[in-house]
Amino acid sequence: MVAHLVRLKLTLLGNTLRRSVWHTIGLVVATLYGLSLVFLGVGAAVVGGRADPVLTGQFVTLVGSVVVLGWWVVPLFAYGLDATLDPLRFTTYAIPRRQLVAGLAAAALVSVPALVTSLAALGVSFAWASDPVALVAALAGAVLGVGLCVVGARASTALCAPLLESRRYREVLMVVAVIPLLAIGPFFAWLSSRTAARGEVTVGPDELVPSALAPAARVLAWTPFGAPWSIPAAVHDGAWGLAGARVAVAAGTLALLAVIWDRALARALVSPRGGAAAGTARGLGWFGRLPATPMGAVAARCATYWLRDPRYATSLAVVPLLPVVLVVVGVSSGSGAGLLVLVVPVVAFVLGFAVSNDVGYDNTAFALHVATGVPGRADRWGRMLPVLALGVPLVAALSVTSAGVAARWDLLPALLGGGLGVLGATLGTSSVASARLVYPVPRPGESPFRTPQGATVATLVAQMAAVAVIVALLLPTVGAGVAAAVTGAGAWWWATGVVGVATGGAAVVVGARWGARVYERRLPELLSQVKNFA
Repeated sequence: MVAHLVRLKLTLLGNTLRRSVWHTIGLVVATLYGLSLVFLGVGAAVVGGRADPVLTGQFVTLVGSVVVLGWWVVPLFAYGLDATLDPLRFTTYAIPRRQLVAGLAAAALVSVPALVTSLAALGVSFAWASDPVALVAALAGAVLGVGLCVVGARASTALCAPLLESRRYREVLMVVAVIPLLAIGPFFAWLSSRTAARGEVTVGPDELVPSALAPAARVLAWTPFGAPWSIPAAVHDGAWGLAGARVAVAAGTLALLAVIWDRALARALVSPRGGAAAGTARGLGWFGRLPATPMGAVAARCATYWLRDPRYATSLAVVPLLPVVLVVVGVSSGSGAGLLVLVVPVVAFVLGFAVSNDVGYDNTAFALHVATGVPGRADRWGRMLPVLALGVPLVAALSVTSAGVAARWDLLPALLGGGLGVLGATLGTSSVASARLVYPVPRPGESPFRTPQGATVATLVAQMAAVAVIVALLLPTVGAGVAAAVTGAGAWWWATGVVGVATGGAAVVVGARWGARVYERRLPELLSQVKNFA
């Protein structure tokens, strides 16, 4: 049964690759990228093991802990990331549960992340090549570590499956997931500043990294995340009792996770999910009061996306966190709150670029536009109006706040005009791009962090082309800003604001008209594309 499930996973993967060239290209690119990371990581570990095995072991413990934690947590956010062998598809088959669990665990290794993790874990073990006994212990720890990754990921998703079935829970979870991701940068900035300060006072440069790394490695070695990676260090030091204790932690956690997965799978097979009644449609709410015109209808539907669709809500969740992130980074780096002025163009760009693939996000609902004959201008302006209604007041408020906090009121014209210029240039480009450069995105109800298989290259090419156009449109505004910064003349700050408003307004008008023509010319092709994405 285990071999049969592995062959089934390989067959499904092969059929997927034959169905689409983009799937094949995406898999090849992802594999090459993963193998390059493995090569760099293994090479660094082997060289470091010869130079300083103690420090290398501590670093491997820290990185390995992050990898195991990522395997456990990421599937909760990116649910549906790999559902080719969903256990519920085997509900009607009389497969013994133990065999099903073993088969699903083995099949889970047939993926790029699992392959990269396995190769990296085994390769890093050769950092202990100078000590044969420690090398054997490292290889055994690598097997335990990969098992914790795979089984832990399955156990966490199976245990949280009832919660993940609730759409409201998924929406809240996906928005909340943005907070720790944005906090990573400020945390490391603060940590580096604190470590640097400590290094200047108490320790020399050659002792700075070990002094900061050793305490974290000692703590993580007693957790399920770091225990398998710290076994060879204990063997190398001759601490056999300590090595046995870490083996017990890793093996015991693996056994516990297997039991949790087995029990959760048994519950799911007996009471399959998916039988709940569909939720009640809530309509357009307040947006239903917009004019009963094609443009008003499109604007009302797109406005609801920003409030109810987590794929758009994640963009809004970033907005209130950006000022906090920039202030923390500024304080940590010694530049104070000066970085806060960057929040205006960044927020404007995020809001405008969020609709650069609006047709792709529509999915099959785009058929309504085709069936009802929505004109191109009504479609383009209807999609832009919610962003303008939200973005213009927000850019104005952030400009005033940033200038006040930074005590640079002379920058207010440039901040306001430049922010509106970025918003207009990004929104105008997005209006054309969403009609011309459509690429696969997560389907409605899926995690916004999920990347459709094979869509990586198409997404990268489309977004790079759109960003290149936006940069070209912003060159006049950037040039005026550079002149203002060099000369310090207040007239140049005002010129920056005027140029930004002019180019942004022109980009919105031209983008709406050009996008409307492209939309009407490619209407059947757009519908065919989004249907293939479904």
